[in-house]
Amino acid sequence: MMNLNTQEPIQKAVFLVRADPIICGHSTEARNLAEAAIEAGIGEAHIVSYPLDLLMESSLPLKPLDTISPYSAGIHIDRPEPLGDYKVLDGRVSLGISGHIADLLHKTPGRTLLMDLYLMPHGPMVMQAVNSFRQCGSRSSVFTVGEAVGSDITNVVSNAVAEGRLGAAQVLLSNYLEHDHPVAVSRFTKDLIVAAGRDVDERLGTAFTGQLESRVGISYPAIDTKAYTTIEERPDEVERVLEERGLKRDGYVMFLSRIAPAKGVDDLIQAWRDCKLRGSKRLIICGNGPAKDEIRAMAAEFPDIDVLDDVGDAEKGILMHGSAAWCLPSKPRTEFVETFGIAVAEKMLAGGLGPVITTRTGGIPEASGGHCLEHEAGDVDDLRRCLDTVAAMSDDDRAELSRRARAFAQRFDRGEILGKLLERAMQVEFAA
Repeated sequence: MMNLNTQEPIQKAVFLVRADPIICGHSTEARNLAEAAIEAGIGEAHIVSYPLDLLMESSLPLKPLDTISPYSAGIHIDRPEPLGDYKVLDGRVSLGISGHIADLLHKTPGRTLLMDLYLMPHGPMVMQAVNSFRQCGSRSSVFTVGEAVGSDITNVVSNAVAEGRLGAAQVLLSNYLEHDHPVAVSRFTKDLIVAAGRDVDERLGTAFTGQLESRVGISYPAIDTKAYTTIEERPDEVERVLEERGLKRDGYVMFLSRIAPAKGVDDLIQAWRDCKLRGSKRLIICGNGPAKDEIRAMAAEFPDIDVLDDVGDAEKGILMHGSAAWCLPSKPRTEFVETFGIAVAEKMLAGGLGPVITTRTGGIPEASGGHCLEHEAGDVDDLRRCLDTVAAMSDDDRAELSRRARAFAQRFDRGEILGKLLERAMQVEFAA
């Protein structure tokens, strides 16, 4: 690609992702990027996702639809229907989405930022649409960004290598590098990707490692920082939300994430049993996911633990702000490793006196900057020590830790993250 230094603005942004109502930080990231695009003056933004009936039939954790905050004017949520009849098996959904993306590229002249979050299965859908323009000789003024998250590597590539299905790993990495700008959500994730490329190279004689090292950039997840930093300016709303939940400010410890084994909720409940906060605070576990029933059964033994699966977008930051401590005891597992920790940064931005308690698993340190209390992943006694530390901290010490945490997390503002992607897009020739 050649440098153009062109000033022709991007007129449309398209993001392909498993979007709302999925409980997933990267679905929230897609929304934030779309909102930032509208704020930046891009006239049209599309979030392309899946039909709701397919999401409801999946095992993915979902938010209640009535808890999703309205999108800004100019943002379109596109859910193209599968294309083809029963003879076309799993390809019906991908064809419907790829075709819809091609329609969007035809619809509006001018330049388009086209980004997929999760390479698998979204990267092939995007590049299929873009390559259809290249092969027919039409110019598609589109700049493609492929964002790799940890599960692309720890799940798809790792399983392909472990099972000896190296062709699948080659296909994913090739698709990734086909994008104009391949990015990873953290330095930790990039290191995983490069290591995966090196593993495939050693087995197949391919040449992925050097390309991945030189071309993959870091694009941290985009967060609506203002939505969190302004919570303290609305004390009446904070008190109303807490009262409706039967909670008091600084009167509860909080977990909020997908309820899955790798998130360490079981460790938190065990640590809660004998910690010094118990008796003066409650523990609320907020989220949904495959381990929810198991966690509900564990929590049923404790009268001071609540499991909430209906916390909406508007409540989330307020509950974070009002907590006495917020915990993400994430631990690495074969099926999942935390590659950033979006909720960690969101809590840091929300402020309040409650510190973040978490681990150094995966990319979490890049989200926290160390402005938190850390325990060894999977170590219940060490997690209990962190809870006891909160019980012993003065309000002044907690406030100072909170201040430093918020200052660090400002770097993840969605406008700044999108701005870097747009800057990159203007430096290179768009795909033709």
